[in-house]
Amino acid sequence: MRVTTLDPMSLEDVTDLDSAPYVIEGEGEAALKIYFCSEENRQAYVEMEMHGSGDGEGNSAGLKRIFDGMADSAITGSIN
Repeated sequence: MRVTTLDPMSLEDVTDLDSAPYVIEGEGEAALKIYFCSEENRQAYVEMEMHGSGDGEGNSAGLKRIFDGMADSAITGSIN
């Protein structure tokens, strides 16, 4: 298991690992234990919707709209 002591919400280093809240993402050797400075930060991380999660269509609609807008823009042009 890999361990990170950098709170991904505050970007502060967690020093008191004995009392710090954490989550474990994944399983086995590829698992990642993420420590947080506070329970509030841990909860915000857990509740955050990750890109690519869920049923695919509905969760990526906003991102698809952004890319479609960029492709149609005269400034950015199309990569197709």
